[in-house]
Amino acid sequence: MSKLDRINERILHELSENGRISNIELADRVGLSPSACLRRVQELERAGIISGYRAVLNRSKMGVGFVAYIGVGLNNHSKASQEAFERAISRAPEVRECHNITGTIEYLLRIECADLPSYKTFHTEMLGALPQVNAITSYVVLGSPKDERA
Repeated sequence: MSKLDRINERILHELSENGRISNIELADRVGLSPSACLRRVQELERAGIISGYRAVLNRSKMGVGFVAYIGVGLNNHSKASQEAFERAISRAPEVRECHNITGTIEYLLRIECADLPSYKTFHTEMLGALPQVNAITSYVVLGSPKDERA
């Protein structure tokens, strides 16, 4: 797929707002016939522009009451050190996102856990125990007035 036209952009917008919308309703909202709309959605999927559909979960109803972003600096900047850190982080259920970034630190993590004591356990027993970790800076989320992650 080369370039996104206005109709494809509208399809993507509608699907990002409600991934469970029926094809008939989606077609109506973007001004296409159902068959033309379905073909466009399938092409967007084949092109990898739509890579999946997800349920948006209410984490607080699941017992998650503590969210933090953590900046992590490594003591060694080698590829092996980064890979070892990433393997360890991928096994930690508290880590919902891990981003390798530029700047004074190597990683930015998004952590979700039940409460402050469970975060302290993660911080001390998991993250702080990794031999690659040199620096940890926590930023506790007080609220999220805009959060568009699925």
